[in-house]
Amino acid sequence: MEVARFWRTKAQRYQLVGEECPHCKSKIFPPRDVCPTCEKEAKTPFAFSGRGEVYSFSAVYNPPAEFDKFAPYTVALIRLVEGPLVTAQLTDVDEADVRIGMPVEMVTRVLREDGERGNIIYGYKFRPVLLDHGREAARAHAPAHQPVPAMA
Repeated sequence: MEVARFWRTKAQRYQLVGEECPHCKSKIFPPRDVCPTCEKEAKTPFAFSGRGEVYSFSAVYNPPAEFDKFAPYTVALIRLVEGPLVTAQLTDVDEADVRIGMPVEMVTRVLREDGERGNIIYGYKFRPVLLDHGREAARAHAPAHQPVPAMA
């Protein structure tokens, strides 16, 4: 990955920063210049919570060469609590345990190594939300701006 592109896409790869349309309030990821809902200009940055649930998934057994060392792995469509669908690799879970509707959260992990240069490329993946008597499940589905009350 070239240096300019690395810095330009850093926020969306490490923090899930997209956009919110100032006209219709749609949440957009990845960022675009035009809102896909109302087709008006949308350039207002929006930080997603990184929480969501598995919408669909598939196992990858024959990956591209730069992803060989991770195979087999699971790729999923994640429905973020704010609305958009995001494609990402799942981590910290066995393929047999993945379920549609499973609560997940974004984490930063190694995506791949950049061949001859030896650069390690990091980005977002998603892992299951660990359930702790319902507190983590409540946190996974709460809006990003509202705190989850502590449970006794």
